[in-house]
Amino acid sequence: MNREEKNQVVENLAVKLANNPHFYLTDISEMAVEDSNILRGAFRKEGIVVEVVKNSLLKKAMERVEEKDYSELYSVLRGATSIMFTEVGNTPAKVISELRKSSEKPILKGAFVEECAYVGDEQLSVLKSIKSKDELIGELIGLLQSPAKNVISGLKSGGSKLSGILKTLSEKEG
Repeated sequence: MNREEKNQVVENLAVKLANNPHFYLTDISEMAVEDSNILRGAFRKEGIVVEVVKNSLLKKAMERVEEKDYSELYSVLRGATSIMFTEVGNTPAKVISELRKSSEKPILKGAFVEECAYVGDEQLSVLKSIKSKDELIGELIGLLQSPAKNVISGLKSGGSKLSGILKTLSEKEG
């Protein structure tokens, strides 16, 4: 690969890093072909884009993105590296955890999720537990609806009690 091609790869990676809110760095080397195909299929199904990258070019691309600081992830840029771009921060962690039930790979090297860097495979459970924006909105709506539901339920049950009392009183008078 000549210098011009390398510069183009770096520029493309820098654009992807700037435009994607979350990414994971993994080691999928030495995976069995069958496991690799399962992995790629699972990621494709979830809308996760996977690319094998050269560490030196990825580091240069990270350095070009001025809005974000990826320096904590530089230490994991050795050996075989695949980058996974995703719109939902916890989805790759969930897919990786599921795949790890039957295989040792992929190994999580690091991730950049919700403006934070996570380094090391032991961070997989933490990343898996991070709630997505949609999950947080759903929980918030549920919390906001709960008091209103309780008030309506109380009014309904109170109304039937009140009508029962009135009916009983009217029957006694009659």
